[in-house]
Amino acid sequence: MDLTFCGAAKIVTGSCYWIKTGKTQILVDCGMFQGSKKTNRRNYEPFKFKPEKIDYLFLTHAHIDHSGLIPKLVANGFSGKIFTTDATIDLCEIMLEDSAGIQIMETEHENKRRLRQGLPPRKPLYTIEDAKNSMQFFEAVEYDRLYNINDTIEVRYRDAGHILGSSIIELFVKENGQKKKLVFSGDIGQWNVPIVKDPTMIDEADYLFVESTYGDRLHEGVGLRNELLLKYTVETFKKGGKLLIPSFAIERTQELLYSFNDLILSGSFPDEKIFLDSPLAIKATEIFKKYRKYYDKEAKNEYEHPFTFPNLVYNHETEDSIKLNNYGKPCIIIAGSGMCTGGRIRHHLKHSLWDPKNTVLFVGYQAEGSLGRYILEGAERVKMMGLEIIVKADIRKINSFSAHADYPELIKWTQSFTEKPETVFVVHGEEKSAMALSDKLKELGFDCHVPEIGEVFTIGES
Repeated sequence: MDLTFCGAAKIVTGSCYWIKTGKTQILVDCGMFQGSKKTNRRNYEPFKFKPEKIDYLFLTHAHIDHSGLIPKLVANGFSGKIFTTDATIDLCEIMLEDSAGIQIMETEHENKRRLRQGLPPRKPLYTIEDAKNSMQFFEAVEYDRLYNINDTIEVRYRDAGHILGSSIIELFVKENGQKKKLVFSGDIGQWNVPIVKDPTMIDEADYLFVESTYGDRLHEGVGLRNELLLKYTVETFKKGGKLLIPSFAIERTQELLYSFNDLILSGSFPDEKIFLDSPLAIKATEIFKKYRKYYDKEAKNEYEHPFTFPNLVYNHETEDSIKLNNYGKPCIIIAGSGMCTGGRIRHHLKHSLWDPKNTVLFVGYQAEGSLGRYILEGAERVKMMGLEIIVKADIRKINSFSAHADYPELIKWTQSFTEKPETVFVVHGEEKSAMALSDKLKELGFDCHVPEIGEVFTIGES
């Protein structure tokens, strides 16, 4: 069988692996590239495979860098089955439709520029209709159950502890009388975080594909997140400013709400408004409420309603978001997107970055080339929305809110294999991060390889 790395190789985003056997063609994930303009252009390139020839897509979770090109895949001829958990299906329904809206809006903006330059207009990557149409191909699977897909393919989904419904995929492929087990980590979560369960430990694989988003970094202890959240809130409110939190709609937002609930119930939190200014995050939070079965014991037992508390305001309408520009009191605004590449957070940054009273607090990964990365790395001025804006607000970060394991946790998870895999492919990380994790694993006796995008690896006889 041949395996092609179509994305997430020496880069965090664009997760997609194409497996071709004599009888079957499979994808694991079909994610969107995110980051710089150069990186985003990859989304418009033709697939490295023929979509109509793909029989099955095994999806690890709903984040756009893993699921975001599914509507394009379907629009280009895919008509097979997409297997994933029930929670992931519900999250994909809102995520992909939201992504389509962003594609349309950005294309309209781009076409105005192209018209001024005498260039032909572009079509959006996909439409809302494409996103809705893709949902008919999804089929739900349960954790820990072995599924016989056909006479050569079996699959089992295990809880990855990353976001609601996220999975590690155990893929069993039989070819030429040989059976090989491929394990795809998806995104591995941290241990001992609220809401989701800890990642499942896997004990065997012939070939392992492990993420390396934080392969060279160490998070603060999870126990510090509330302490830091309170600290940065109090600092900002003393200045009379706004605390802006760019946040991913899924998991990060819900963990923030969980922490704010903790702080408010403890009586130590300032009595000011917290605005959840993201229609997508509001929809995602409703899905979280639906799937309590996936919560860890603490979340199940501690709170009946972990995402509802005094002073929390859900901003559904654009008009309510605009009103926050003139909100005269200290407040917290949680808005997407998490990397500041789109969404309402960009409008809030436009109105707030220049004011030293305000604080921008990053709680998630900022991809290379993204606006969030530039701000986090200390840019004095940023270009956005046709303007150059001076950065005078305080810039803070809390790493322990990350939904990704750091390098000690990734090593801990990889060492759970009772026998070392034949090869460990280190993926889903920028080159520096992937190489660092690879080096650490090699020191522990693992045979590691950091692939390139487009690289083909042959397993057994093809």
